[in-house]
Amino acid sequence: MFGLTFEKLLLIGIIAVFLLGPEKLPHYAAQLGRLVRQLRDMANGAKDRMKDEMGPEFDDVDWKKLDPRQYDPRRIIREALIEDEPVKGQSAVVGRTGPDPDGAYSQRKRAREGALTGPAPFDSEAT
Repeated sequence: MFGLTFEKLLLIGIIAVFLLGPEKLPHYAAQLGRLVRQLRDMANGAKDRMKDEMGPEFDDVDWKKLDPRQYDPRRIIREALIEDEPVKGQSAVVGRTGPDPDGAYSQRKRAREGALTGPAPFDSEAT
């Protein structure tokens, strides 16, 4: 729970006792308890409302499969970029290494060496 250990919670409690004083601490603790109860009731109400709206399909949903903590963005991107079949009319990009030989950097480098004259280089991969 947010990386809070018993020692950290104890330290927060001691600091609260010193800052609030023993007179106001029970009042604020009661307010915190009411807030936690209200949040729990709101969450249970949302769950009950979802059950009512989804009907019997609610029990069929695999909630662990929909847990956002299980998603690895690197895996999702890797799977999206590596396609088994290329889209019709397009060729698949297969493990290209290194920069584009006709990219702007290569064109500028050749221009400095005197091998390229003419219009300014254009990089087709630039945004």
